[in-house]
Amino acid sequence: MTERPIETTAVGSVRRALVVIDVQNEYDADGALPIAHPPFAVAMANVTAAMDAARESGVPVVVIQHDAPADSPLFAVGSSGWELHPAVGGRPRDALFRKTLPGSFTGTGLEAWLRAHAIDTLTVVGFMTHWCVDTTTRQAVHAGFSVEVLADATGTIAYANSVGTLDARQMHERALTVLHGGMAAVGTTEAWLAALRGGGRLPASSLPESALAATAV
Repeated sequence: MTERPIETTAVGSVRRALVVIDVQNEYDADGALPIAHPPFAVAMANVTAAMDAARESGVPVVVIQHDAPADSPLFAVGSSGWELHPAVGGRPRDALFRKTLPGSFTGTGLEAWLRAHAIDTLTVVGFMTHWCVDTTTRQAVHAGFSVEVLADATGTIAYANSVGTLDARQMHERALTVLHGGMAAVGTTEAWLAALRGGGRLPASSLPESALAATAV
């Protein structure tokens, strides 16, 4: 899939780009890291809905693809798992950047591209919630961008190590709860589509609001 000519459109006062992170076959059911929560099919339906709505609204779509060395058990360049999922790879996009670390800003031309097209807000979807989505969101905020994360258009897996165990739902919800507490506006794809139509943003929270709300429980 080749990139389409870009015609950035400001919707209301927001100049968005939709950033689609690592939607690669490795995360599908037959891959080495199958997404467990939300189910991969659910997340994919929302990713593609967001991509289609972005195209219809003139919001540029940036696809990120993770590269690993040929001898890596995950995302080895040229392997089936490394390839973009057909539902994403076959859709129009405005740019494609390939990364080797969790953050989409590291070692890529993403930031320069965003600034060249006067983008001020990133809407982030893709995989995994707690890893590349989280890291990219934090990098974007540190660089001065506003960020929206679509909770049902990302997903993750379970972890277990010497520190503890988290199931996929816990991992997903904890990552998004922290991001919504001052880093990003986290919401559903449906809510984002409504914001897109209305020219607004997803509602955000903050660290003080989240902390005070917890003490009131």
